Amino acid sequence: MDRRRFLLASTAAAGLIAVGSPALAQTGRRASVRVDPEVNELQRRTFDWFVHVTDRATGLTPDRWPTESFCSVAAVGFALACWPVGVERGWMTRAEARERTLITLRYFAGLAQGPEATGVSGYKGFFYHFLDMQTGHRFGTTELSTVDTALLLGGMLFSARFFDGRHAEEVEIRRIAQSLYERVEWDWAVIRPNRISMGWHPETGHIPHDWNVYNEGMLVLLLAIGSPTHPVPAGVWDEWVHVYERSWTDRWGEWHLQFAPLFGHQYSHMFIDFRGIRDAWMRGQSAMTGEQLDYFENSRRAVHAQRKYAVDNPGGWDGYSADVWGLTACDGPGDFKQVIDAREREFFSYSARGPGDRDDGTIAPTAAMASYPFEPAIVTSTLKAMKARYGAGIYTQWGFLDSFNPTLTEREGRLQHGRIVPGVGWVDGDYLGIDQGPIVVMIENGRSELVWRYMHGEPNLKRGLQRAGFTGGWLDA
Repeated sequence: MDRRRFLLASTAAAGLIAVGSPALAQTGRRASVRVDPEVNELQRRTFDWFVHVTDRATGLTPDRWPTESFCSVAAVGFALACWPVGVERGWMTRAEARERTLITLRYFAGLAQGPEATGVSGYKGFFYHFLDMQTGHRFGTTELSTVDTALLLGGMLFSARFFDGRHAEEVEIRRIAQSLYERVEWDWAVIRPNRISMGWHPETGHIPHDWNVYNEGMLVLLLAIGSPTHPVPAGVWDEWVHVYERSWTDRWGEWHLQFAPLFGHQYSHMFIDFRGIRDAWMRGQSAMTGEQLDYFENSRRAVHAQRKYAVDNPGGWDGYSADVWGLTACDGPGDFKQVIDAREREFFSYSARGPGDRDDGTIAPTAAMASYPFEPAIVTSTLKAMKARYGAGIYTQWGFLDSFNPTLTEREGRLQHGRIVPGVGWVDGDYLGIDQGPIVVMIENGRSELVWRYMHGEPNLKRGLQRAGFTGGWLDA
């Protein structure tokens, strides 16, 4: 499943405290984590990428860079989440972070909305997936995207919680963020019973695909259920969990809800602390198995499943190991077949990859790095191994390039992205905003719980969780 076309062993070994430990989740105390210097460096370099590429006058963040690109509204939401991280780390002053945030919110509040196919940026409060970097209007024939709007709003609502002071600009940030959220007509996107459509085109209407398979869509549903102005019924969540049995698997590890690419186990977790809170389905599974299951634990198990898949390496791809792993949606070398060592291999361009699902040997560092809160020691080891093995071929002043493929070491035909790097294989030439953002935010959640802590007090999110039947942990505190 392609997120852009949906519309498309022990933490002590690394000197870390696991932020997902039951004790911490129950007490709600702020994490005290000693972070490896290389983790800090990666987070800083990736943060600096957002500072470098985000338009200072509008707040628009490009979908990719350095290739010329349109804006991704989800990447804007991730940039908004990055600015408070910079304040927390001492990489950006609160004044600059506040200014950047307010510029973005004012810009989006002023963008035209309407049913027209051109000259507008959204409709019914939703925004188009991609916007023109110069005008802020819909780019091409891209869809009005419910998930990308939700990710944008995630960054906005977090900003509203972080900028909680009396300063006039912080007051304005809170006001605009709430008003942008309240104008989204979530109920308009429910055109099939208890299902939210993935999007809409002015030319053809609603997309014939809904959020009804376990994936990154939890944030969409919870923001929609919690809306004070245009809520959808709680039955939307009941419909969502109704199909879980299709995804419940113990392949490559412990039982968990499987979604092949790891972004599905990360995106909603950027803004929602799922540790210790459970809906009716998770409470039922916990009672049946005797285990304390929640969506955080589910993502931890998904990380282990991906790592086990890399160790087993059923496709026989070069480079896969316990220390080098990570499949998600990312760039790839192109859509072609090529014989390598007497075996025909099929490769893909941008695609969602996962265990047994369009795996073409392309590794995305963000898949592992954005899993930091789930398994900090394992991710730290993977970071070190990738850098040690492939070095400057994949790691630069802006952190990791989007993806690489050690199996494809030569190519006579055309490459859609990237180039062949001697000693490494194929390496992408771009950084993608929707892959960079989770690295910064999820490392910070693993270090200080920054986003999670502030979002504990986000009333709209709490309302959505409670209406969906979540109880326990910080939600009941």
